Amino acid sequence: MKKQRWTTSNKAVFNIGYHLIWCPKYRRKVLTDSVEIRLKELLYQKAEQLGISIEKMEVMPDHVHLFVKSDPAHAPHYLVQQFKGYTSFTLRKEFAQLRSRLPTLWTRSYFCESLGCISEETIKRYIENQKNQ
Repeated sequence: MKKQRWTTSNKAVFNIGYHLIWCPKYRRKVLTDSVEIRLKELLYQKAEQLGISIEKMEVMPDHVHLFVKSDPAHAPHYLVQQFKGYTSFTLRKEFAQLRSRLPTLWTRSYFCESLGCISEETIKRYIENQKNQ
């Protein structure tokens, strides 16, 4: 069965996707081996708690890529804050080397890009043509 492009709730129909990227402090290459495996588990757990889906994930030694689908109630900043806070707390508790090498696990910054199936030009054209119909 083909997956629908949009999701519905009792108040909205939406298709909201974000490409999120963030790095460990000082861009240290600490996201390897058992830390990488545990980080992926934690990200999936947090996504389930938040009610969002991780469509694609890649953990590199010095940064994380996530493509998530969310509902309109969750701002990108909130999602990143939840992912980074939860994973930092848990990973630093479980892996002593993360506490000794870094004052905090993650940098304060992140990258976010919204994604959709329709281009910006298509949306502009659609809105411009509304009065012509």
